[in-house]
This record gives sequence, structure tokens and C-alpha cells, in this order.
Amino acid sequence: MQAVLTIDRLPECEIEAAASFHAHWLEAAREALSDEADSLVLALPSAPTSHDDWRRALARDLARAHAPKLVNIISAPDSATRDAMLSYLMDAPGVTGQYLPGHE
Repeated sequence: MQAVLTIDRLPECEIEAAASFHAHWLEAAREALSDEADSLVLALPSAPTSHDDWRRALARDLARAHAPKLVNIISAPDSATRDAMLSYLMDAPGVTGQYLPGHE
């Protein structure tokens, strides 16, 4: 089973966005990983490529800490892209620790 944790808003500044995620959402992600789900997808709002580093590190570190459960992060500009990414990850049992940014 794939769990999805959707975060609708984060600050625009990279450092503030990372700090906000860790302060307000990290515990919820860990709780989701302690449940029955085999995988967790964090659905973050779209952001410029300047946010890629902290998002990749988060995906990698959560996946390592919670293996064998799968952890990935997506960001999508619209619901169709988001749904396509979630569908792909549901059928990709070897993909973990990845940040998948969607593009317009």
C-alpha cells in the first residue's frame, strides 16, 4: 500500500522551505512510515530547481532510515501530473529515495 502525504504550501526561500518542512511535516512523514504502508510519497508544491538539493537529501535520508519501506518525493505543477507520478510510483517497487520534480 502506498501512503501519500500532501504538503500544499512551503515558503519560497529554499532554507525557509526546508526548515518549515522539518518543523511541521517531518514527524507526520515518520508516523506515516510507521503505519502499514509499504511506501510513502511526499507530494510537495512545485518549486524552482534551487530547492532540488534539500528535497533530494530528504528523500534519500528518509529512504535509508526506513528501509525496506520505499520513500519518494514528487512535485507537480498540476493534478494530472501528480496523479501520473503517483501511478508510476505505485507500480515501481524498486524506486526509492528519489525526488521527482514535474515540469510544466
